[in-house]
Amino acid sequence: MNDLDQLVQDAQADFAQAHTPAELENAKARYLGKAGRVTELLKALGKFSPEEKKTRGAQINATKQQVEGALTARRQALAEAELEQQLKAEALDVTLPGRRRGEGAVHPIARTMERIEQIFASMGFDVADGPEIETDWYSFTALNNPENHPARSMQDTFYVDSKDAEGRWLNLRPHTSPMQIRYAQAHACKYAGQPTMPDIRVIAPGRTFRVDSDATHSPMFHQVEGLWVGENVSFKDLKALYLDFIQAFFETTDLKLRFRPSYFPFTEPSAEIDIMFESGPLTGRWLEVSGSGQVHPQVIRNMGLDPERSIGFAFGSGIDRLAMLRYGISDLRLFFDGDLRFLSQFK
Repeated sequence: MNDLDQLVQDAQADFAQAHTPAELENAKARYLGKAGRVTELLKALGKFSPEEKKTRGAQINATKQQVEGALTARRQALAEAELEQQLKAEALDVTLPGRRRGEGAVHPIARTMERIEQIFASMGFDVADGPEIETDWYSFTALNNPENHPARSMQDTFYVDSKDAEGRWLNLRPHTSPMQIRYAQAHACKYAGQPTMPDIRVIAPGRTFRVDSDATHSPMFHQVEGLWVGENVSFKDLKALYLDFIQAFFETTDLKLRFRPSYFPFTEPSAEIDIMFESGPLTGRWLEVSGSGQVHPQVIRNMGLDPERSIGFAFGSGIDRLAMLRYGISDLRLFFDGDLRFLSQFK
């Protein structure tokens, strides 16, 4: 066996003993590196005669190809071994039960809002929607709130540091009442000049914003405002309507309704609406669920209507509070924590 055959065998043996790519690269350097055995043989060709150089050079090149072939084969073997090991580590046990994708559900607030809309739609009410960033005029002035009303201060209202095209300050709406004004204005414009005008019957559910945060309040909460204006709409209609709504919402007639005198600048007279269940865990307690009242004549004017011809009532209920009563929830913040243990109960 000549020296070149021995070199090939030595290379094959060294490559076979390499069990990682790093070890294989070290073995490669001993043969094909700058100071490797094959490289040294090529460098030594200069001392041979031209004829010997030609013969010896061909032999060394053949040896180099054999070494490179052995190196490639070992690289491929290591790659296949690594892949096989990875496949074994990531193997799936097809006998195990599958993992089902979790099923979502409608959020309890959205579910409550949908229920409210369905009930009032069955009573002939439209559902209005509008901007959550409102002007100071729609949020307060149009609703007969004076300039010094506390709700206009930073302690109760979130203001936006900009004005609309008419120079009016913008704020995150503290209630959905602005939609009542907008809807009534559009209604009045639509039937302007006609001898008769259909009653305005609309609810405005949506998000509202105030600077509150405790177990029963949140800086962002949900509210539904209702409005019924016509030529002959009275408190009697308000009581009958709200009683029908609250009985349908809680799916029971086993409750009482009472109106408690109150004050709101946009209604006169005004009343808080309380309910009391005659059975169940809330029996015997009066619970406030809404504010209400006959729409103030100035608010009627701001709607673009004649207070001598148009009269009606408005009410506002907290959707979150209604949901808490319906589902027996004691802390409002649970609705917004995103805790799946809580939300999964409403599937």
